[in-house]
Amino acid sequence: MNGKRIAAWVLVALAFALGLPLPRHMASAAEPLRVGKADAHTTVFLPVDIGQRLGFFKKHGVAVEVSNFAGGSKVTQAMIAGGIDIGLNGGIEMAFVAKGAPMRGVCEIMGPIAMIGIAVPYQSAVHTLAELKGKRVGISSPGSLTDWIANKLAAHEGWGPDDLSRVTIGNQAAAVIAAFRTNAIDADVAATTNIFKWHEKQESRLLAPVTSFIGNMAAGTIYASQHVMADEPDALRRFLAAWIESVDYLATHKSEAVKIYSEVTGASEEVMSEEYDITTGAFTRDCKFDAQSLAGLKGAFADQKLLETSPDMSKLYTEAYLPKQ
Repeated sequence: MNGKRIAAWVLVALAFALGLPLPRHMASAAEPLRVGKADAHTTVFLPVDIGQRLGFFKKHGVAVEVSNFAGGSKVTQAMIAGGIDIGLNGGIEMAFVAKGAPMRGVCEIMGPIAMIGIAVPYQSAVHTLAELKGKRVGISSPGSLTDWIANKLAAHEGWGPDDLSRVTIGNQAAAVIAAFRTNAIDADVAATTNIFKWHEKQESRLLAPVTSFIGNMAAGTIYASQHVMADEPDALRRFLAAWIESVDYLATHKSEAVKIYSEVTGASEEVMSEEYDITTGAFTRDCKFDAQSLAGLKGAFADQKLLETSPDMSKLYTEAYLPKQ
């Protein structure tokens, strides 16, 4: 960063610290950061939309350019290719950090998997997880997070390998509902946003959130590219400060947050109000990684055979870029 740019950022920092407006000629001085979301509508990533719409990122001197991807692996591929600077993804993607991907976790967004649940048809006679024994549960694909969740459910209930059949359905809402209607599955591992949408149409209902049988595992995680950490560390710090402010805002402004949620996802405010209630308390307010999440991830790596050897978890993330408390 050259001397003129450093001087400009000093003035920006002073303006923010004193609560003063930026000079007109510096209005476009915000540092651009390319941000990728693993899913456009998953609640765990929506603080970036809140911060963008309400100007929190601009306030902290960063201009976010948000792109939506179809799944966590696509975000990781984009980071490896240098297409994005910051990835909003699942903690399970830390396995790729262990394999040498040029990125590290820099913020635990959400420890528990609060945004995923077990859905059953609206008129189903099943009302407890125990009643799923011997049933068929839909998953997105073999080896996926939903497949792992189904396995954890069986283990939690003490069932044998044949006590729960996993059926590959994909993650498209229409495919899940079609499978319910044709009795191809008795339950499905799905995003709670979708479950609440289906409930509104009396097509499905939430049997239980997966947090009832799975502990913390950094379900939502922010990753930074090696390039950003090495060359733009101050921009990364400002991004995380704005993220934390966005999470603080949504936690104390339900009606405003629900309205933005609804606008982003296209779901009704009633649906997003339910989603808000089940997920908001799970957000990590300081971005720090907790021991249970790291242990949970380590166990998931072993369960899914993602790594040949057990990793040193301390090498997969850093808290060096978090705002000083």
